[in-house]
Amino acid sequence: MVGRFLQEQFRRQITPRSLGVVVRRRLLHDGPSSAPPSSTVVKLLQSHPQERDVVRVEGTVRSVRKQKRVSFAVLGDGSTVEPLQVVLSPAQAEDLSTGAGVRVWGQWRRSPEGKEQSHELHATEIDVVGRADPSKYPLQKKFHTAEYLRTMPHLRTRTPFNSLLLRLRSHAIARLTTFFASRGYVQTHPPIITSTDCEGAGEVFTVASGPAANDEAPFFRSPKHLTVSSQLHLEALAQSVGKVWTLSPTFRAERSDTARHLSEFYMLEAEMAFVDRLGGVMSLVEEMVRDLAVSLQDARLGKELLTAKRTGETGEEESVSDVAQLLQRRWQGLAVGPWPRITYTEAIERLEKAVETKEADFQFPPTWGAGLQAEHERFIASSVGQGGPVFVTDYPRAIKAFYMSPSEASPANADINATNRETAACFDLLMPEICEVAGGSMREHRLPELLEAMRAHGLVDASDASTDESGMPSDGALGSLRWYAELRRWGSVPHGGFGLGFDRLLGYLAGVPNVREVVTFPRWAGRCDC
Repeated sequence: MVGRFLQEQFRRQITPRSLGVVVRRRLLHDGPSSAPPSSTVVKLLQSHPQERDVVRVEGTVRSVRKQKRVSFAVLGDGSTVEPLQVVLSPAQAEDLSTGAGVRVWGQWRRSPEGKEQSHELHATEIDVVGRADPSKYPLQKKFHTAEYLRTMPHLRTRTPFNSLLLRLRSHAIARLTTFFASRGYVQTHPPIITSTDCEGAGEVFTVASGPAANDEAPFFRSPKHLTVSSQLHLEALAQSVGKVWTLSPTFRAERSDTARHLSEFYMLEAEMAFVDRLGGVMSLVEEMVRDLAVSLQDARLGKELLTAKRTGETGEEESVSDVAQLLQRRWQGLAVGPWPRITYTEAIERLEKAVETKEADFQFPPTWGAGLQAEHERFIASSVGQGGPVFVTDYPRAIKAFYMSPSEASPANADINATNRETAACFDLLMPEICEVAGGSMREHRLPELLEAMRAHGLVDASDASTDESGMPSDGALGSLRWYAELRRWGSVPHGGFGLGFDRLLGYLAGVPNVREVVTFPRWAGRCDC
């Protein structure tokens, strides 16, 4: 009975009038009833339909050239940097303008000899779906400076090269997902709002709830921040499933106005349990980056990166051959291995020798116990990496994060702030021109040693000396890091991991020196436009 009742109700709703509305909408939007399915520009250029085949394509008009007898439009849909030439009658081109969104039906025909494309689309019908005022459209057929395009991030991906960068990001994500899945890693989504500053640098954004932020009671009962790294949460997840990874947004409240820094960017991070040596973590990073670089050498996307027209910061068109040589050298440098591995101490010795022999002159003198400056990293990447990446390991423990375990060669039970040369089991991955791209370490998995390191970094409230039977300080003394320390109480095992600047790596692979060009909607100090 219920079934017959529902059928009757459904039958009454489908009236001739409602059917008419559906039909009219389909006719309005789908064009001719015999129209072929829509094709992308790249599919047309790759598959080469039979001569005179009727095809349909949708995209944005890049330029229009109107003549008395025949007109031409260049159409793009973001699927390739190569344009599609559409041949039109003057009447068909009358309402066309640069920036318009159109749907075109036409015959696929061979182009006359001497043309760049082997085939072109002879339009039989065109539908201007979205109009654009040609006198005001900001992306005219000319080269624009990168700075000009940054003022309109909502539109700049319509340019051929910026849409190529968008597809590079998609390709890289797909490739990395396959890479980690094939090795048994579980992809996770750690939180964006956190209680801790993982790096301890204090450059965090504090989360507020708008007007309610002035109330006495905070939204989360205590101050919270936008994450600077997912590492601490990944450590907890790795002990559950063994190996985890994530590609997540991270935030730094730095006021650095450089081509290498953003306030919001993506970090690729991975953690693995039951790892005893730092070398295993470095090998994973090397295999991962190499797999991505090799994939570009054979992909159509890679070929487009080598041949696409692009502009520099000044708006001048860059030499395609020069860019191709640069990218091929970079990709080959990543593809060849194994990559060199040197210790921080060896790096300092090389830098000091370079100064002594006048091979290099540094603004900041290399000193053991101080961090490597960008000029130092560039020298190491060039002289040791020989055009490829280089791992620098075992930095002084005093300048590294609290969670890093000591190197195997470090003195046992050494004071982290003492004058001895105690080092951490950690690494930075340096690449030519762009310096540090990734960093990783073994994590301190023993509770007493972790607490000692936290005290040395001022992360335990010294005024509260109370502890429980396991030596764990009180909740008040550990604050927001209590949960992290507590991981060491319940079956903690040796583990390690890394974090890689995803946007910085994409810029290196694409030959784009400014990371703001790789990110679709870049945010940095003073700029968050949309």
